[in-house]
Amino acid sequence: MFNRHARTDGRELLPGVTLRTLAHGERTLLAEVRLVRGAVIPEHRHPQEQTGYLVSGRLEFSIEGAKLVAEPGSSWSLPADLPHGASALEDSVVVEVFSPVREDYLPRAEPRGEAPNGGDPE
Repeated sequence: MFNRHARTDGRELLPGVTLRTLAHGERTLLAEVRLVRGAVIPEHRHPQEQTGYLVSGRLEFSIEGAKLVAEPGSSWSLPADLPHGASALEDSVVVEVFSPVREDYLPRAEPRGEAPNGGDPE
């Protein structure tokens, strides 16, 4: 799958948290997550490894009870099933990779493995 420009609209996961799936394959999913200041992702866990990069803003992570503040340029890799959550200290943009694919983050309007525009890169 190649997307020159991600054409998918975001969808609200939680109040103030918007997800846009940018690309996905057999084993990985790339997503952009936007959080408005004050948005909270409650502590949760999932069977996917999660690797991320903070493009802009500031986030406070809670990882197994420890508080960590991420600023632009911060990155992380969380193992599967690790309890974690986050709060947006500022409007923030995150790019994350999940492996294996988070089925719940796949675009709803397309079959798995196909580009939103039928595979045409532009």
